[in-house]
Amino acid sequence: MHITLAPMEGVMDFHMRQLLTQIGGIDRCVTEFVRVVDLPLPSRVFYRLCPELHNTSQTEFGTPVRVQLLGQNPECLAINALRAIKLGSSGIDLNFGCPAKTVNKSRGGAVLLKDPEALYQIVKAVRDNVPSEHVVSAKIRLGYEDKSLAIENAQAIAEAGASELAVHARTKEEGYKPPAHWHWIKKIKQSIAIPVIANGDIFSFEDAQQCIEISGCDQLMIGRGSLAVPNLANAIKGIEAPYTWLQNLKLMEQYFESLRVIDDKEKFMPSRIKQWLMFMKIQHPQAELFLQSVRAIRDPDEMFSALQQAQSN
Repeated sequence: MHITLAPMEGVMDFHMRQLLTQIGGIDRCVTEFVRVVDLPLPSRVFYRLCPELHNTSQTEFGTPVRVQLLGQNPECLAINALRAIKLGSSGIDLNFGCPAKTVNKSRGGAVLLKDPEALYQIVKAVRDNVPSEHVVSAKIRLGYEDKSLAIENAQAIAEAGASELAVHARTKEEGYKPPAHWHWIKKIKQSIAIPVIANGDIFSFEDAQQCIEISGCDQLMIGRGSLAVPNLANAIKGIEAPYTWLQNLKLMEQYFESLRVIDDKEKFMPSRIKQWLMFMKIQHPQAELFLQSVRAIRDPDEMFSALQQAQSN
């Protein structure tokens, strides 16, 4: 089963993509969204969010990376999509699922799920402007407030020429509240002819198998699950057992070291570890206890020491 690493804003950055693809099992990554408002974006914006463009749009470990765009103007998105392709992106992904209020207020992300025609126009403009050998994909939720337009939205995206569609099996209003409605992905799958990628509430091998059975999906996308279980892709593929808490601590130490190259590390590094622990506690009760013990830490060296000490306990 082909597994894509989800484009989680503020979480799945270059460093996290490097770490998780080093473990293995992930077949493709999608970047955090590149916000498109009106003008063609300078190259530095694409390189900042997708440093892998310097490496033929692959992570250091050979996993392809696709640039994701977010916006509401078809022409501007089309222009910037071609720009990303010329810079080397392995394809283009369009974000129609972001639930953030600030994004939705500016008519980006999930708010576009209220308007199937807008989805069609955006996808068509991008597809028409990007060479046919390059994939144009999209990511949606089941709707904004409800699921009444789920099928129509998916059909609009497919008819506009998208190569594949990723579906987070919740509405915007549902956020991340369980359960994910995998059976709705099956309805979408039955209504369109392009590959459908299932996303939402996949935290284990068993979850993945159940999702595949219920949704009939062609591929899987994992996001929060890959933070709770860093080797989740390998676990789903039956390559290895989920990492233990001790293995995860060692991985966090490795991640911490990779962040040392970033400026303003005094604020950045400890907060990233705490952010990761928030996801990891979904599967590991030890993560909650460790988070409580380091919550007040602001100093990077102190956080690093805490990680090392936790491994010896």
